[in-house]
Amino acid sequence: MQLIRLTVAQKIAGGYLLVVGFCLAAIVYALLALSSLMGHSEQLVAVEFRTFTLSRDLSRSLLDQERLEKQILVLRDAVMLPLLDNRQQEVDSQWRQLVAIPQDDHFGPLQKTFANFDQASREGRALLAAERWDEAEQHSLQTLSPRRDRLLKRLERFRQRREEVMDETIRLFAGDLRRGYRLTLTLAFVGIGLAALVAVGVILKIHRAIGQLTRATKAIASGSYDYPLTLESHDEFGHLARHFADMAQKLRVLEQLHLDASPLTRLPGNLTIKSELEGRIAGGQPFAHIYVDLDYFKAYNDRYGYQAGSDVISLVGDMVKDVGTRYGTPQDLIGHVGGDDYVLLSTPDRAEQIAAEVIKAFDAMVPELYNEQDRQIGYFKGEDRYGVEREFPLLSMSIAIVCSNNLANPSAEAIGRECAKMKEHLKKLPGSNFLIDRRELR
Repeated sequence: MQLIRLTVAQKIAGGYLLVVGFCLAAIVYALLALSSLMGHSEQLVAVEFRTFTLSRDLSRSLLDQERLEKQILVLRDAVMLPLLDNRQQEVDSQWRQLVAIPQDDHFGPLQKTFANFDQASREGRALLAAERWDEAEQHSLQTLSPRRDRLLKRLERFRQRREEVMDETIRLFAGDLRRGYRLTLTLAFVGIGLAALVAVGVILKIHRAIGQLTRATKAIASGSYDYPLTLESHDEFGHLARHFADMAQKLRVLEQLHLDASPLTRLPGNLTIKSELEGRIAGGQPFAHIYVDLDYFKAYNDRYGYQAGSDVISLVGDMVKDVGTRYGTPQDLIGHVGGDDYVLLSTPDRAEQIAAEVIKAFDAMVPELYNEQDRQIGYFKGEDRYGVEREFPLLSMSIAIVCSNNLANPSAEAIGRECAKMKEHLKKLPGSNFLIDRRELR
């Protein structure tokens, strides 16, 4: 048999074709593996993780509903029933979302348990609506609470199964990644021997990209957030360059928020408050906007001096933060608008207690801010902004509360207008006062 003799050019061409073949094989395998992993990831996020999150949120809502129900039974106050209805709507919404996700055969017992609980919950609500308090309390103890406990246990077991499924999926991911790594590495080693020139080009490109990203890192670390990145490729370095640019912009925002904080109170300032307010409005979840304003502060500042006024601003900021932390939620925002104005963003159900506790703490603090003479007579004489001498009472506080769910189209401007109107009314009243706007869907 005659041997096929290849020229140097043919050998080079053959070697090039081998390199191309190995590279294509590696690319095709990597794309197929990536496609498979993306499919698993989407399944994990869209089904398993969402199911786990909804079941966890449902458990929390059930516990919140239980606490509110017990408060109503203790207080026997029908005024609180709309709050219970809101909790029920929240539970129903989360359950509908959970049911809408494709589930396995283990979901059937949970559905049955929820149906039993839901029936008992609605029966209890009817008793509360009729103000049959004793029957409602017996129903809660004997029927509703046991069914709720069974439902919570079912949800806990359901979440554990979801966690097991997610763990198993992640283990499969790891196995696929290891197998893909081995095969890709094998193809890469074979291709390296035939692709010296390509390797040199890649090394030079990586060296250039790392050098540029290193310089960008140093520039960003020194505070230059506009460092130009010229990597326009769509590979990993191109993505990393774009991520660097995004990171620089986020660092700029964080720096602005830090600078926005009040130097006296260290509380978030107007930029943070505005951003949080707009975010909550866009999110659609009900919230309470609690605006705190000091009365007669200018007169106090004129009498006792700038430093005393600054001390009052700082003390009130610490007090508002302490009360908001103790009686609000971890997600609440406590900010300093400027001067003697403060803002708390909390949930509607906690707003009234927060306002009452803030006024209580403030009124207890006020006498210590005055000298003995002013404290004894309860006022001092001074000139108002028009140069007219008048008597100024001791410092007091006005708190205006606007709940977003009472507005048909909530916006930062609408909330600000309502607060301004309420403050104007409150400042005409003696002493410290708070007012909640309970008008619905204005």
